Amino acid sequence: MENFRKVRSEEAPAGDGDEGSSPSSGPFSDLAPGAVHMRVKEGSKIRNLLAFATASMAQPATRAIVFSGCGRATTKTVTCAEILKRRLAGLHQVTRLRYRSVREVWQSLPPGPTRGQAPDDPAASLSVLKNVPSLAILLSKDALDPLQLGYQPPNLNPGPSSPPTVSTSKRSLGESAAGESTAKRSQPEPGAGNEDPTA
Repeated sequence: MENFRKVRSEEAPAGDGDEGSSPSSGPFSDLAPGAVHMRVKEGSKIRNLLAFATASMAQPATRAIVFSGCGRATTKTVTCAEILKRRLAGLHQVTRLRYRSVREVWQSLPPGPTRGQAPDDPAASLSVLKNVPSLAILLSKDALDPLQLGYQPPNLNPGPSSPPTVSTSKRSLGESAAGESTAKRSQPEPGAGNEDPTA
């Protein structure tokens, strides 16, 4: 592919999707109208996504949020959902995995057409159809059907938000040890007072 450059990338029409819905509606077709949809991209900043998601879920009218990403953004999608679940306890989760068909159009690079082909000739371009993994995670404040595939109940015993660090406990031990050594130095050694300082 070193002699080609990618001109465009477009989503191919889904003929037999598992969800039976258009790509714009996503895998969750029965969502409430007030649900927030976060599209995670490869270059998205996690702190920006979570700031908006946390502010949205803090509003009482927002009952659900969906994180979706495809390709290289799937790991970032999982990270966002897990961090939000730690920040807001009691969220029900449903995870859906599917594939999206993406058509990439590649065009041959100069030094001009080969074998006398014109640059606009369709033979000078190449079309590639790829299946890209896509992930969608629904987090809901309301209870969901536990029998559906991909359901995870809320964590009733969330871990501590900020676990104690080892350096803090070492610092407190070190300070007390330093205080003891200072106190020991200030006390005169036994028998030191009996000696003559001029001798």
